[in-house]
Amino acid sequence: MAEKSEEWSTQLSYLVLGVVSLHSAVHTARVNRGAAAGFLLQALAAAAALASGPQPDINNQMGTWVATVIGLPLLAFDFHWCTNGHLMCAGCFIHLLADARLKEEQATCPNCRCEISKSLCCRNLAVEKAVSELPSECGFCMRQFPRSLLERHQKEECQDRVTQCKYKRIGCPWQGPFHELTVHEAECTHPTKTGNELMEILDEMDQTHKKEMQLYNSIFSLLSFEKIGYTEVQFRPYRTDDFITRLYYETPRFTVLSQTWVLKARVNDSERNPNLSCKRTLSFQLILKSKISSPMECSFLLLKGPYDDVKINPVIYHFVFTNENNETDYVPLPIIDSVECNKLLAAKNINLRLFIFQIQK
Repeated sequence: MAEKSEEWSTQLSYLVLGVVSLHSAVHTARVNRGAAAGFLLQALAAAAALASGPQPDINNQMGTWVATVIGLPLLAFDFHWCTNGHLMCAGCFIHLLADARLKEEQATCPNCRCEISKSLCCRNLAVEKAVSELPSECGFCMRQFPRSLLERHQKEECQDRVTQCKYKRIGCPWQGPFHELTVHEAECTHPTKTGNELMEILDEMDQTHKKEMQLYNSIFSLLSFEKIGYTEVQFRPYRTDDFITRLYYETPRFTVLSQTWVLKARVNDSERNPNLSCKRTLSFQLILKSKISSPMECSFLLLKGPYDDVKINPVIYHFVFTNENNETDYVPLPIIDSVECNKLLAAKNINLRLFIFQIQK
């Protein structure tokens, strides 16, 4: 009886929420379309919750209805809206800005074609709140949860989430659902392996760890050099003079280690139509503009700037500069994925930090 009463209470709460949200959407539509859209989403979410019993597929229909404007997966709760109130999730918004930069066009709203930019568009907190309460399916147990709770459920609570044996550190390769972990660990044979068998496994793990530590050891070694220079660099977008222009980036001249330098960057290695590709990469080259009296051997790397949130895995490059050979080859900017690359392309300028270490003979 108590369960039945709790169920009726929950249903009544959804009903009240739906009515209030719908009323608010109607009365704010003429004043603020973005807020009205948020209230409308909240009302629809409440309606979906009310109907979830007899119509289990309504949640999937709701998830489809709140699809993003250009068909990308709904990866984040951040929503932006144009000056006419049309919604774009954060991923779509950045994608649209990056595509416009690649095509040398003004970014526009896919619905009404008004101009959009980071300064013209703002986040819609009402919609974000509504979307966070929409149901989403756990990829492990296939149960429905509000989006705001899904990440915690998948990481900590789901009994079907993929986990690893605690003896992984000594070579156990087992992966399986969390509810089978206790049984596996009780039967795992790795704790009973001989010392010789474990040594082979540990040797392989040491080799992997050694490769990971090599980068950090190299950085610490470079920090002991006598001549070290760094500066903030700003890549600005330009277009080639070809019949079909291509986007490239170049920094103003800057001085490091008493020499003048320039950095250039290109998208997808100057691919003809990078806007048609879902995979986006950036590569760069370092150019010495000064004349030097003897070869200059350097190591260099690019890191994210102090005010950017782009994720870059540092990679150290090495080159010997001479007056005849003063340009490095184009080397990859080690961005972790295309989403991070789109963040850079969507920005007005790309701000990074360059380190140069001069190797003394």
